Amino acid sequence: MSQRAAPGAPATETSTDFVQSLARGLGVITAFSGARREMTLTEVAGHTDLTRATARRFLRTLEQLGYVRTDGKLFSLTAKVLELGYSYLSSLGLPDVVTPHLRELSSEVQESASAAILDGNDVVYVARSAGRKIMQVNITVGTRFPAYATSMGRVLLAALPDPEAAAVLAASSPRALTPYTKTAAADLLAELHRVRLQGYSLVEQELEVGLRSLAVPVRTPDGRVVAAVNVSTSAGTPVADTVQALLPALTRTAQHTEADLALGIRI
Repeated sequence: MSQRAAPGAPATETSTDFVQSLARGLGVITAFSGARREMTLTEVAGHTDLTRATARRFLRTLEQLGYVRTDGKLFSLTAKVLELGYSYLSSLGLPDVVTPHLRELSSEVQESASAAILDGNDVVYVARSAGRKIMQVNITVGTRFPAYATSMGRVLLAALPDPEAAAVLAASSPRALTPYTKTAAADLLAELHRVRLQGYSLVEQELEVGLRSLAVPVRTPDGRVVAAVNVSTSAGTPVADTVQALLPALTRTAQHTEADLALGIRI
């Protein structure tokens, strides 16, 4: 006799909490793939280890629910199956969404990649994928830096109206963190104007000597900047080379994150 699974334990096929028909129905859906966009009844049965009669019942049920279509011989999924993934994505927050994209970016460029939001006068790291260790400070989720001295901070400040950005800068009381840190209000406002025009921010050794950082904004479908993503690398090589090497991949990361946000992910 089957025993009920303990509270919090995953249901198994020997548990009374396990609904075998649901598992088989999901198995029919996942049997389709890029290589198997269309299948006959026999092929579906073979890939799911179901009898033809059982596979037919699941396919017909999924067809009535709108998840599967057929021309009488071949079966294929419909766009409605995206709703299953949408339900999951809609429950996620920004850190959950951006982290996989940062991992891909870090792997591609072999550098550390991060995401941050603006909180008062600071940027707060909400996600990170560490690559080469080039900073003396250990950055983790929750780490804060003054926005005026960081690439992500300048991207986020550049999205604000000038009066708001100026107020944040004034409240920050900018000080030199390195010999290269811009602290004059006029210089910082000019830098924010440049960021708005070019669509990215590059900060050269202003937060830490030897560190270069490139950042771009992450926008919601209505154009609101809600976060920034960046790549940190070593200074010393020509700045133009860094932009050319990193900006395309960084921009794709932002676009992929924005595409997920467009699906209704909460932030």
